[in-house]
Amino acid sequence: MNTEKEQGYQGTTETTTTTQETIGADPNATKTATTAPSGFMGFMTSGGGFLIIMMIALFAVMIIPQRKREKKIKAMLDGIKVGDRIRTIGGIYGTVSSVKDNHVTIVVGPDKVKLVFAKNAIATVEDAEVENEMQEPLQ
Repeated sequence: MNTEKEQGYQGTTETTTTTQETIGADPNATKTATTAPSGFMGFMTSGGGFLIIMMIALFAVMIIPQRKREKKIKAMLDGIKVGDRIRTIGGIYGTVSSVKDNHVTIVVGPDKVKLVFAKNAIATVEDAEVENEMQEPLQ
């Protein structure tokens, strides 16, 4: 059964198509052919909205806290001054004797051995609330 409506002056035509086909032995059973929405609405109704929500949740759960943590670590490393007690990522404890750009010289042990480290190699500064952990654990 095909029906058509024409709308006067604009020349637009709306067509509705219904397909009747018999299913099994019952001649009264009909099946109506429908098309899924296309474009943005088709994407949203076929599970795309759930995908977008999951991506936003992933961003909120994983990336935002990591950025906050990186800011605290940067502030800790920028705040290192002479006399601070530190621990390196290798487990060496010492006292800062000088700070130059990206390098820190620390004094270690009773013999006052001087070691030079990159700032990123410092795990903690005593009395700091942030700890700079290694990104991947050793196996």
